[in-house]
Amino acid sequence: MADAPHLQAGRDSEQFARRWLEARGLRHLCSNFRCRYGELDLVMLEHDCLVIVEVRYRRNDSHGGALPSITAAKLQRIAKAIQYLTKQHRQLRELPLRFDVIALAGPLDNPVVTWCKRACSFDATS
Repeated sequence: MADAPHLQAGRDSEQFARRWLEARGLRHLCSNFRCRYGELDLVMLEHDCLVIVEVRYRRNDSHGGALPSITAAKLQRIAKAIQYLTKQHRQLRELPLRFDVIALAGPLDNPVVTWCKRACSFDATS
């Protein structure tokens, strides 16, 4: 059975973002880390820094675009998921933490990419 188009677009956008970031030197650790608190789209390393990446895709800006779609509630779920991840994998707790957003717009075969490094701060030890 085929997936709903929006689910396939979400998977495709995360795969695109992963490849795009790897081409810029980041190393992939895992995708779609899920726990009871939420999901982390991409968990990556850049040098000795743990980089959590939220991937947002919008075909167009008719509903406000990709970046404004990250709500305060979404950020709270991400923060709790990061804390859970670092408690489960203590070696990650020792690394500096950065939260980035990759916003994709337009057709996924050639999207406009906006990379927001340090989109907000999280304390993984709380």
